[in-house]
Amino acid sequence: MSLSDQLNDILASLRGFGPEAWLSAFFCVLLLTELLLLRSNRMRARQVLAGLSAVIVLVAGAWAVVSPVRGFLFLHLLFVDNQAIFMQLVIALSAVFVLLYEMLTYSEKVTPNLTDRPALPLEWYSLLVAMTLGLFLMTISVNMLSIYLSIELVSICSYLLTALTADRKASEGGIKYLLFGAISSAIMLYGMSLLYGMTGTLDLTADSFGAGLAGQDTAVVAVAILLTLAGLLFKLAGVPFHVWTPDAYEAAPVPVAAFFSVAPKAAGVLVLMRIVTALPLESSGGVTATVIQTPLAILALAGILIGNLSALRQTDAKRLLAYSTIAHAGFLLVGVVALNEAGFEAVLFYAGTYLFISLAAFFLIDLLARSAGTDLTIRHFSGLGSQKPVLAVAITIVMIALTGLPPTVGFTAKLLSFSALYDAYQQTQNGWLLVLFGLGLLNALISLVYYLKIPFLLFFRPAVIRSEPLPERPLLSGATYLAVVLVVPIIGLFLKPDLLLRLLTSW
Repeated sequence: MSLSDQLNDILASLRGFGPEAWLSAFFCVLLLTELLLLRSNRMRARQVLAGLSAVIVLVAGAWAVVSPVRGFLFLHLLFVDNQAIFMQLVIALSAVFVLLYEMLTYSEKVTPNLTDRPALPLEWYSLLVAMTLGLFLMTISVNMLSIYLSIELVSICSYLLTALTADRKASEGGIKYLLFGAISSAIMLYGMSLLYGMTGTLDLTADSFGAGLAGQDTAVVAVAILLTLAGLLFKLAGVPFHVWTPDAYEAAPVPVAAFFSVAPKAAGVLVLMRIVTALPLESSGGVTATVIQTPLAILALAGILIGNLSALRQTDAKRLLAYSTIAHAGFLLVGVVALNEAGFEAVLFYAGTYLFISLAAFFLIDLLARSAGTDLTIRHFSGLGSQKPVLAVAITIVMIALTGLPPTVGFTAKLLSFSALYDAYQQTQNGWLLVLFGLGLLNALISLVYYLKIPFLLFFRPAVIRSEPLPERPLLSGATYLAVVLVVPIIGLFLKPDLLLRLLTSW
């Protein structure tokens, strides 16, 4: 391609790069606004920055949806398709919801003075927008260079958000997050270098990429791809790069942990699907995508088992939800392991519904603790069901959804994923797929034990008697409405799942 053609392609690509350019520009605007508001009233500054950040992210998500541009951008560095747009919408909505929740809980001035929940500094707004930018870039990256750079942007923002509050626990969580992130990044780079050496290209969509891998030894290709997936498994909180998750979630403020539980997973699983589908799905005498089907099935099963079994003995609600996200990362991988169209659609459906389930879980548990003037220790929720019936019923619905039982959309999401997995088993007769199918469904029984622990304590146990009772806090009305609104789609999409399925198939 001549230089003039390259320049023309870059200029034409700017039309499809609008949401990312918008986020980049207004990230700088947020930084300047923060500097200008430093000496003003802190409450006023927080309201301005929170409102501006929510508008910025919401506009970026809406721009991505209405943009008619589809296809390659910047000389095959990026690729915009309907799957990327859907995940960008999920990321934007999760960012907006956590911004609204943080703004509502702070503005109502009823935050208990608890040591594990210090107020978020003003810098968190610009960091959240920067992380959203990185996640947007991840969803449209099809070149190993752009994939690596966007993951690093997301990771740096994640480390800072985890350790942003000035306490020891946050610093420890941020350092652990950083160390595991550096290790996974190094492993991913090594895997990418192997793939580049075998194919001679960084472009996952290039014909030479698949052709180059087809002439290599199957085991070598499998190892190179699994090493490359290290960074994505880190973002997904997938085994074996999951160790950071409970410490980081416990250290991070609730809005940050809630955002971590949804947005990076949505972007990470889409990139993982792009890498998997870079290999031919049908056998042509060479390497196919099935070369990593068994390793991915083992990783998915390990994530489900480790997440659920570790959650059984947790006493802190945020650590329980952290191990829950590890298990759900395994469930997300189930659709990818199927390596068929139904499985990939199930992954998108799972990510879209998990947005509501996970955010509602974090918000409702935090509201229960705040309104009762307690910390996030699970036993302190005893007897609150009669005092906070709206929150208690809502959290019960969410816990049922996390388990994957009807009448919630969590059941529908798992049904689609495991149906696609069973179809894949019938076609390939791969025994590991059947093992994943059986043990994955069996884990619903294990998860019942710890997911329903909170509703059991709320409704069937007396309140904990303290020597010095903490004063009860008034219910946060705005934040409560937001959390309850998030519960509505959990029931609604179970009754009408075709609303989301039609959107996915029509796109």
